[in-house]
Amino acid sequence: MTLKRVFSGMRPTGKLHLGHLVGALHNWVRLQDTHHCVYSIVDWHALMGEYEQSKNIRSYVYEMCADWLACGVDPERAIVFVQSDVPEHLELQMFLSCLTPLGWLERNPTYKEQLREITSRDLQTYAFLGYPVLQAADILLYKADEVPIGEDQLPHLELTREISRRFNSMYGVDLFKDCKPILDTTARLMGLDSRKMSKSYGNTINLVDTPEEIQAKVKNMITDPQRLRLKDPGHPDVCNVFSYYKTFLPAQTMDARAWCEGALKGCTDCKKQLADAVIEYLRPVREKRLKFGEDRAFLDEVLKKGAVRARNEAAQTMAEVRKAVF
Repeated sequence: MTLKRVFSGMRPTGKLHLGHLVGALHNWVRLQDTHHCVYSIVDWHALMGEYEQSKNIRSYVYEMCADWLACGVDPERAIVFVQSDVPEHLELQMFLSCLTPLGWLERNPTYKEQLREITSRDLQTYAFLGYPVLQAADILLYKADEVPIGEDQLPHLELTREISRRFNSMYGVDLFKDCKPILDTTARLMGLDSRKMSKSYGNTINLVDTPEEIQAKVKNMITDPQRLRLKDPGHPDVCNVFSYYKTFLPAQTMDARAWCEGALKGCTDCKKQLADAVIEYLRPVREKRLKFGEDRAFLDEVLKKGAVRARNEAAQTMAEVRKAVF
């Protein structure tokens, strides 16, 4: 039986956090049992937003590879590689850029959001506007059947489908198929400040954080804004800490709701229990991460072998693309 193909990637722009683990990596690990998986460290995407601090990207590549392996991504069961080691990604982007209307890119909701939210660097560049085209090239290069994403990324996948359909129609081929989403049903973790968890916002708990760092971060989490005193009844459904209980202390959510609404415990006690649970949750990942992070030669070998496998698949697709276009 031919396994369906899955492609996914992450930008090496800093340390991975709990949101990556719960929202993506756990699912990636499960997919290795049922799909042909291609997982890329997409450093070209990182460069689009971090071009002013590009010297950090290479070290982040190794950190990300170590994180993935520590979380259970297996380079024997998935193709694990660095995007820039496979130049066919940029070649296919060039072909697709020629036929992608500007209007499709300008309406991208994530593009608008990041221009509005991220003011620490200049994102009004040609590359950043066009990054969805490179994203489409990443997916189509391996003729992925499915992509694991959250609901907020559905517009990106639809744009990939629009680009692939236009390519097929323009050149009279059936080279690319509609890629379907594998929607993550896990509850989305918000950042420590109740905004989207993001390295750009500095509101994350990182996979490599020490127990002391985790305790300090959880201690400063935003809770119920309406609960000002210990004797005030709480509102757990609007409390960010309670949302974490659902993921890391699911057996205690009913108790937590009762003591919050009944003002039986304060937010400090609630946060302490959460911090302890997160520390234990991350302990095995952190131990493996420290081991992998110390062996740069091993990481190099993993990424080198992955790039060879990825290029073999990418070269076949590009031969078909060139034949269709020329």
